[in-house]
Formats: sequence, C-alpha cells, structure tokens
Amino acid sequence: MRVLVVEDEQLLADAVATGLRREAMAVDVVYDGAAALERIGVNDYDVVVLDRDLPLVHGDDVCRKIVELGMPTRVLMLTASGDVSDRVEGLEIGADDYLPKPFAFSELTARVRALGRRTTVPLPPILERAGIKLDPNRREIFRDGKEIQLAPKEFAVLEVLMRSEGAVVSAEQLLEKAWDENTDPFTNVVRVTVMTLRRKLGEPPVIVTVPGSGYRI
Repeated sequence: MRVLVVEDEQLLADAVATGLRREAMAVDVVYDGAAALERIGVNDYDVVVLDRDLPLVHGDDVCRKIVELGMPTRVLMLTASGDVSDRVEGLEIGADDYLPKPFAFSELTARVRALGRRTTVPLPPILERAGIKLDPNRREIFRDGKEIQLAPKEFAVLEVLMRSEGAVVSAEQLLEKAWDENTDPFTNVVRVTVMTLRRKLGEPPVIVTVPGSGYRI
C-alpha cells in the first residue's frame, strides 16, 4: 500500500511515517499543502493521511483537489479539533474518514488499512493463494499451515502479488506500491527482494517470473 502523510508538525509526521513503514506500507512525507499537491500530481497513492490545518495550501483545498481529479485515493483527515461540526464539514468536503488529534497509532493504522481496501476491488480480509495464507491486519503469513517470518518490504511485495489474483505485476508496479519515492528506480531492489521472498516461502516456488513482464503467483 502506498501512503502519503501530509502534516506540518514534522516530528508527528515522521513518527507516523516510521510506524506505517513498520506495517509494511510505502510512505512518502510532506509538511505543507503545496508539496502535497505536487506529490499527488506525480504519484498514485492508495491513502493520503491529511492534516487539515496546513501552511501554503489548506488541507481542505488539497482534499477538494483529490476529489476534483477523480482519483481513487482515499483521504483520512486529521485535525486538532474534535467538534462534530468540524468532522461533518471535513466529510462533506470529500474526506473518507476523520480522526481527531491526539490519536492512538493503532487506530490510525486500522483506519488507513480499511481505507486502502476501498481503493481496490474488494477482497476477503485474509488472502489465500497457492497454499499461502496472508493476513494483512495481523501481518501473519502461513504456507501450508507453517508460519513464515518476512521483513516489511518482503511482506509488502507478497501482499501486492497476492492482491493481483494471478495477474502479472511488473517490477515498476511493485516499486510503486512497496517502496517510497526515495528509492532509486534503477536499482535491483525488486529483483533481490523477490529472490529472498522465494527462498523464505520455500519449495515448490510459487512466485513465477514472466520474462519481460514481471511476476505473478
């Protein structure tokens, strides 16, 4: 899942981003509304965690732009105000969910995951394919009943492949969904991660390389 965190309190923004990355999400961070508009014009995000009171461009205007562009991106709006009228106003602008500060990180994570599921074709909470069972919420993976431990990026790549339901996923698509914008697109990080993932998943191999196209399960 690709997430954009937009928050002018840099310590909070960086802490949220770090926590979401530990949950196997690819996260970009910006600290003002103008930078947010720039990012959403370049990258495809599943969810934008959007502070309402932003410098340069207000969070409301960023949200309106996402709606105006007809993007499938879901917006989780943050604010220091917990008034019902503010929540209603934020939802009417086009936000998909609303979370007042201060918040529990576990709740924010759950809401981001819930919104992320709404950007794609609905799938069951637990993904199953080729003997693999993946639970995104608990971050648990089993193959033929045996639990497998994966690093966050390995988990993210496997989740993208599982969600594709047998379709081929290109290296570029994996890079877009599992890594943030600071990753060099010319590195072999996708190939190396897939190789490690294959080894950890064991025999027989379930990740198929489609020459010139990408990977599928």
